[in-house]
Amino acid sequence: MSSQNQKVAVITGASQGIGAGLVDAYRKLGHAVVAISRTIEPSDDAGILTVQGDIADPATAERAIAAGIERFGRIDTLVNNAGVFVAKPFTDYTQDDYAAVTGVNLAGFFRITQLAIEHMLAHGDGHIVNVTTSLVDNANSNVPSVLASLTKGGLQSATKSLAIEYATRGIRSNAVSPGTIKTPMHPEETHEALAALHPVGRMGEPSDIVDAVIYLENAPFVTGEILHVDGGMSAGH
Repeated sequence: MSSQNQKVAVITGASQGIGAGLVDAYRKLGHAVVAISRTIEPSDDAGILTVQGDIADPATAERAIAAGIERFGRIDTLVNNAGVFVAKPFTDYTQDDYAAVTGVNLAGFFRITQLAIEHMLAHGDGHIVNVTTSLVDNANSNVPSVLASLTKGGLQSATKSLAIEYATRGIRSNAVSPGTIKTPMHPEETHEALAALHPVGRMGEPSDIVDAVIYLENAPFVTGEILHVDGGMSAGH
């Protein structure tokens, strides 16, 4: 059991890539962590509570938040890191693609964020961080990705809306907007082509996104910010 003074971070999509890096980083900060993913093993670390489930299902959010409160007594930060990316020509998207992408990127954000904010309001401070994509601001003719823009663009706008709605109540809301990051989502043979999409000529590392989230965590005067960590993609090309 942790002390009731220990801060608690809830992280979705926590089993690999950026999510796994976020779990480690928040533990190093001294936070307890509720780590959510469809496939995640129990942790030996008493400061990490793992919750298996599909974040697109509101029941997963309810189970995870309830378990986090029961185990650690509070919730201070929520990182909505889980995301699905399907790049296809617009007319090739199927109903299943639509359901999968909106399920994780929108429904997966919605319920857990409501529940987290209810608990944050009870102790008068908190932080929401949403992970979006730089394609929201700069569509790319080489990467047809309307579903990413539809969902992550909504998330980016919601980030600002939440920041303003809760600005006087101690809850901050920010987003990190990545370029393409070397995670298990992208097979090795695609890396060269993906690197070329970035003005700096390389892909990002999971640590680049983790560092950005931790910066926002430690920045009490920053809210409503969309922090681009994208090798220059959002500036132009």
